[in-house]
Amino acid sequence: MQLMWPKRLSALPRLWVLAAGAGLALLCIAVVALWHLRGEAVNSQSRELNLLSLALTDEIHRELRGMNAGLHAMQVELGEGTLPTAGSRAEHALQIRTTLMAIVNTLALVDRTGQPLAASSPSPMPDMASFSPGLNQLDETAIAVSRPFTDPVSHTTLVTMAVPFGHTTDPAGGWIFATMPTDALLGAFGVASPAPDARMAVFRRDGVRLAGSIITRAMPDEAAMAQRLATQHTTEVRHLPDGSERLVALHPLDRYDLEVVLTRDLDVVLVAWRNTAQLTAVGVLLLWVVIAISATLVQHANDRRAVAQRNLQTQLGRANRLEALGELAGGVSHDFNNVLAAIVGFGEMAQDAAVPGSAQARHLDKVLAAALRGKALVERILSFGKGGSSASSVFALQPIVAEVLSLLAATLRPGVVLERRLEAPHALLRGDPTQAFEAVMNLCTNAMQAMPQGGMVGVQLVRQQVPALRVLSHTQLPAGRYLVLRVSDQGNGITPAVMERLFEPFFTTRAAHAGTGLGLAVVHGVVAEWGGAIDVQSTPGQGAQFTLYLPESSAAPSRTSTGPTAAVAGHGQRLLVVDDEPMLVALAEEMLTQLGYQPEGFTDPVAALQALRADPHRYAAVITDEVMPGLSGIALCQAVRPLAPQLPILMVSGYGGAALAQRATAAGVSRLLSKPLQRADLAQALAELLAPLLQMQHG
Repeated sequence: MQLMWPKRLSALPRLWVLAAGAGLALLCIAVVALWHLRGEAVNSQSRELNLLSLALTDEIHRELRGMNAGLHAMQVELGEGTLPTAGSRAEHALQIRTTLMAIVNTLALVDRTGQPLAASSPSPMPDMASFSPGLNQLDETAIAVSRPFTDPVSHTTLVTMAVPFGHTTDPAGGWIFATMPTDALLGAFGVASPAPDARMAVFRRDGVRLAGSIITRAMPDEAAMAQRLATQHTTEVRHLPDGSERLVALHPLDRYDLEVVLTRDLDVVLVAWRNTAQLTAVGVLLLWVVIAISATLVQHANDRRAVAQRNLQTQLGRANRLEALGELAGGVSHDFNNVLAAIVGFGEMAQDAAVPGSAQARHLDKVLAAALRGKALVERILSFGKGGSSASSVFALQPIVAEVLSLLAATLRPGVVLERRLEAPHALLRGDPTQAFEAVMNLCTNAMQAMPQGGMVGVQLVRQQVPALRVLSHTQLPAGRYLVLRVSDQGNGITPAVMERLFEPFFTTRAAHAGTGLGLAVVHGVVAEWGGAIDVQSTPGQGAQFTLYLPESSAAPSRTSTGPTAAVAGHGQRLLVVDDEPMLVALAEEMLTQLGYQPEGFTDPVAALQALRADPHRYAAVITDEVMPGLSGIALCQAVRPLAPQLPILMVSGYGGAALAQRATAAGVSRLLSKPLQRADLAQALAELLAPLLQMQHG
């Protein structure tokens, strides 16, 4: 753990640096995109404002050009003397010409002293000094524009444009005044205004504002702005002293020394962009939150993955170690079984020859008892190594668990409470019921012995569907349907050191002579042989829980045997005996002879097969070992079956387990027995195999 801690510390900052980098990159992209969108919005509105300003300027220019044409015609008429300058005739002529000029309200003739000579209608006169350029500086082609002034009667703001007539030295000369409302200079702005915040104004070249839309807030320095933009003919953003900004478009009317200025409030123009920016900010914030949450989840997932990897490595190490121990135990037990087979077989024959009640008979009884104890020990070791040649059937587990609990309930120590919860009455397993009984008994006994001061032992049996592969404490659990047996205690728990060696054979934490250390090893072997899995959870000081996952079988329950068939002595049937151990061949020949058979022994399975091929009907049955050099028992059976399909074959093996039983059945083996083999078991098996043949012969 100390070696992995710095790696975890270094991985955590890297993850958050990546998350922070992704967040900053996202923010930068959003800012750049928003700034680009802002520029596009400003440029789009600038183009629109510039086009509108150009259109309005063109409209005003057309109106002024018509007025200018009329004034020029009046200059010609006055020069030719066809237009009177005073009297009713002059007023009438001016009235007619006023109607021809759409934007003009009043036409007037003024002499050099500023006195009116004639007018189309009564109207106030502008201040002679308010014109630009000055009236005395005008040539025949120039136009002067007055400052705005107010009609005291109608309160209308007016502006006057003047052109000269006659020579400047001619006393009869003067100026033609064309007076109009200042709103006439705004053209169709009131109709074509793009938005309520748009404003329009018309300036003289010297900066005097002649006309403008309703102003709700003063625009400082408008004259200076108009003068600066007069030569640019463009649109720009104008920053105002109060912090606001406006879009400004200007187009000049050079003929009249006027500028048309159109403006919009930039804050209003950017309302849609600002809403987009707010939504983007919220989106970026949410993405930051998502990135932070994702980084946290990834970190937690990495932590869980690291824990799972450590658990998997631990589980694989335990499984490999137990598998290696199982193979070692199986191999040793196989050879030991051959020794025990000779001891048991020859011991039984020596016992038959001994005088009943003699010291020799007593000694042989003890030898056989010791050999049978060795046989039981070997069977337990083989159960751990998945090598026992136990019978396989389909049975209900719950009655076996209930039987174990009933036996334990009668022998409980004071202070120990047994709690049961059995909820799988009809669930079936495929295996050996005896092994199931022993596994449940070992688990429950182990739980009670873990509580010397008393406590509660809980036993639970349920059905469970596992949807996906799981990594347990000591193995992996594939997906499938399982019977789940849980046995828990309230003892001192299991330390990590003990957990590593928990299922090793002969490993125990009990005092000397308190156990062999094979109980949990047998449980592990049985569960592994059945294709199940074991999970052990424990906290030191808080007890332990053992959980067995056993594959549920969908096959029909196996029929129970009605009882053993009576052992019948042979009738001289010829039997073929094959084993690579000469001592065991000699033992089998002598034992079978005593049982009334005629055995022929072979230590070479190839020679035995040749004898069968020479005369397939010579033998009534075949007795063979499995593990032999050159040709195994299963291979021998596969070669025999085409020659004699009905020939009974009895296989005797000390190692193999359920896997061997399946292979033997598939190869055509009639019966499988485990070593060391007692004479009664051999006689019983032969009687059952040969009984159908005897019935056929006597039928």
